[in-house]
Amino acid sequence: MTEVTRIFDFPHYQLETYNLEKSLTTKYDGEWQSISTKDYINQANAISRGLLRLGIKKDDKVAVISSTNRTEWNIVDIGVLQTGAQNVPIYPTIAAEDYEYILNHAEADYCFVSDIEVLKKLNSIKSNTKLKGVYTFDGIEGENHWKELLDLGHDESNQNEVEARKESVKPNDLATLIYTSGTTGKPKGVMLSHKNLVSNVLDSEQRVPFRYGESKALSFLPICHVFERMILYLYQYCGVEIYFAESIEKMSDNLKEIKPNVMTAVPRLYEKVYDKIIAKGSDLTGVKKALFFWAVNLGLKFEPYGQNGWWYETQLKLARKLIFSKWQEGLGGNLELMVSGSAALQQRLTRVFAAAGLPIMEGYGLTETSPVISVNDLRNGGFRIGTVGKIINHVEVKIANDGEILAKGPNIMLGYYKDPEKTAEVMTGDYFHTGDIGEIDADGFLKITDRKKEMFKTSGGKYVAPALLENEFKQSRFIEQIMVIGEGEKMPAALIQINNEFVEEWAKRHDLSFQNKDDLISNEQLHERIQEEIDSANEKFGKWEQIKKFEITPDNWTIEDGHLTPTLKMRRKIIKEKYATLIEKIYRP
Repeated sequence: MTEVTRIFDFPHYQLETYNLEKSLTTKYDGEWQSISTKDYINQANAISRGLLRLGIKKDDKVAVISSTNRTEWNIVDIGVLQTGAQNVPIYPTIAAEDYEYILNHAEADYCFVSDIEVLKKLNSIKSNTKLKGVYTFDGIEGENHWKELLDLGHDESNQNEVEARKESVKPNDLATLIYTSGTTGKPKGVMLSHKNLVSNVLDSEQRVPFRYGESKALSFLPICHVFERMILYLYQYCGVEIYFAESIEKMSDNLKEIKPNVMTAVPRLYEKVYDKIIAKGSDLTGVKKALFFWAVNLGLKFEPYGQNGWWYETQLKLARKLIFSKWQEGLGGNLELMVSGSAALQQRLTRVFAAAGLPIMEGYGLTETSPVISVNDLRNGGFRIGTVGKIINHVEVKIANDGEILAKGPNIMLGYYKDPEKTAEVMTGDYFHTGDIGEIDADGFLKITDRKKEMFKTSGGKYVAPALLENEFKQSRFIEQIMVIGEGEKMPAALIQINNEFVEEWAKRHDLSFQNKDDLISNEQLHERIQEEIDSANEKFGKWEQIKKFEITPDNWTIEDGHLTPTLKMRRKIIKEKYATLIEKIYRP
């Protein structure tokens, strides 16, 4: 039996243990096409042989930029790693100059791109890099298709060289450079070894209740993000069939087509799913509407393990039968587990989805920790709302005097590429400084209370934790995004991007019509209505941290315009710069 010590051991382990007919599945031209575990390995070997014929050496770098998750990404990943080279995934949505920076910093020799849009962006800066060749996953006229590399590796006569290269790769060797999307400054190249990722898969595996060799997963979080990438290795290790969603927009259709048992997402996407469900419920009338919101309100009071008593559980059984079963159907009908990472999940979502029989298991980690440090698990009392679960095996966490979470274990990165100074800044001995503030309760559950760097002091000397406030305010259906500001000012305030869809619907109900967006955001009635939402949420906070004023931003916050990172976190510095005039209006009217 293959012992998994390096990333490319996962497919071989899957072949020996489960030998799936449908290991990886992608939709091409409207049709789902699967490859078996055996095909996966054969094609990865062909890529390795082709790369060796191109002259790829141990420790060379190969970049991959893909707009969607797809079978080819995984084949190329294993093919590259088997040669002892490193895979450098790049977020497709970042600016062309960031492509240029990463490709040059990593000294990438080759690059695989998914489609024409990514290719155009790459071509605009390619001459400023040392790239020797570019291969595309989609067929694009005049470009090298990735199958040309498969053809180059068709002749198996150098497979013994591939085996020798595999043999030379040790668990502690560098496997990948993942450039953090970073909310400030130039991206840093996080160096993760085979052992970092493999240990994280093996230690996280004990927290996931899959039906090994039978479960199906839908994958749509960007695979260039370490969370989804580790999860895909985990699926391979557990014999889970992987289906790649076509896009976020088509996720709903894909859920119904695939009927997966598990999926992963970031909180923003769960918020959107919830908002859509609530919007549908709001369109109901009479008894149906009353029943729908009775079930939702019941769900919002959910506690696991029957803690609410027999009468609550009796009502919940009825709510699941009448209302929540329809939510499950809308998500394919077979979903047993959803996993959330990357940012804090609102407690109302944890409660209501668990009540609906669609539990979201929130976890915690960073790119530098490969990524999982802790995760909730419904089994054995391992699920506690408002926490990110218990720390996984072989990882140690301690809380520093200032409340910062420090982590140590086989999952901690090798360091930042070509940057020993920045590496030294985040390490104390073997402990990595996460930059997050948290606490561990008496039962071993970890709770995140804020980002150390994001906390600020008002001019009155009071500390404000913006993430806590933002999570509370974002529960309003009027608010799509909110950023709490006020460092060095006399009071906290907020910049708000409204939920356009909901606000337009609200305006119609109140017979309000607007010529344009400017009209809408300056409307007094809308401001008063949002103020009510703010006032209601403010009640949960101390006087010094309550939001006293807010301004609505004129445009949507997007990845493309720089407001958000590719994982949908706010770039606070950029948002502040973009809306400097609005901030002045708040504090110096």
